[in-house]
Amino acid sequence: MQSPSNLFPSQLTIEFLNQMGAKTMSSHLGIEFTEIGADYIIAKMPVDFRTHQPLGLLHGGASVVLAETLGSIAANCCLDTTKQYAVGLEINANHVRSVSEGFVYGKTTPIHIGRSTHVWDIRITNEKDQLVCVSRLTVAIKDKK
Repeated sequence: MQSPSNLFPSQLTIEFLNQMGAKTMSSHLGIEFTEIGADYIIAKMPVDFRTHQPLGLLHGGASVVLAETLGSIAANCCLDTTKQYAVGLEINANHVRSVSEGFVYGKTTPIHIGRSTHVWDIRITNEKDQLVCVSRLTVAIKDKK
């Protein structure tokens, strides 16, 4: 179970998070989890042919996939998944800087952790730590039947 200072269970690993994304859209786009903190998770995504739009820039939809992947995974990691699961309810994104190559890094942190909803902030930066996209994801917490 989680300790008072950590949002996520102590046994949560990078390997487990990356296995969760196997054979999903996130693995197709090359999303890789890289860090788990007390109240955040970080993942990186390549900016290449898989994530480009026709002008050779990072596709806004790819940024949204990274944001929703981070927020949804983080929300599910806060739950007893034998009893509940989290699904996306609403997402928004503001794209503030273009990227044409390299990697982008997303960091998700909680804004609100409630019984029936969570709200997650996701900040995506480039390799120079410059803001590329800011996103907010609301997830619904559902009971398993």
